[in-house]
Amino acid sequence: MPDNRPAPEEIFNAFFLEVGILAQLSRARLSLRLPPGISVSQFSVLNHLVRVRDGGTPLELARAFQVPKTSMTHSLTVLERHGLVRLAPNPADGRSKFAFITAEGRAFLQAARAALAPDIRSLTALFPASRLAGMLPTLAELRQILDALRDAPSPDQT
Repeated sequence: MPDNRPAPEEIFNAFFLEVGILAQLSRARLSLRLPPGISVSQFSVLNHLVRVRDGGTPLELARAFQVPKTSMTHSLTVLERHGLVRLAPNPADGRSKFAFITAEGRAFLQAARAALAPDIRSLTALFPASRLAGMLPTLAELRQILDALRDAPSPDQT
């Protein structure tokens, strides 16, 4: 009797395809709720400063987001101009800076989440949050693995 189960590669490819589509759809929805002049990428930087580590350097943040340092510097400049982050000189290295989220930045995140609340309520009516809650530990575990692999050389680079 043949094994009709998909190969692991097919499962991962299908998974990453779905995740990519979900990311695009959720980014588009979020961008509709953000004020003019603030991008989803900049919103993500604020989330990172709250969730992972406040006080990162532009280079650390660029590595975390896997974007060029110039792109991160631009995002931080925009966020600073809006009063959402504060850039402070690095006392150990006068050439670099640290990025800190401000009270205004924290309030901005709360307001953005509140603006998304109607969308979330509509979605919850169609897809129960309890089903999503059951997936979160697995998704967090996979994210941690991918985070650890981010800086490791890929198999074709070794």
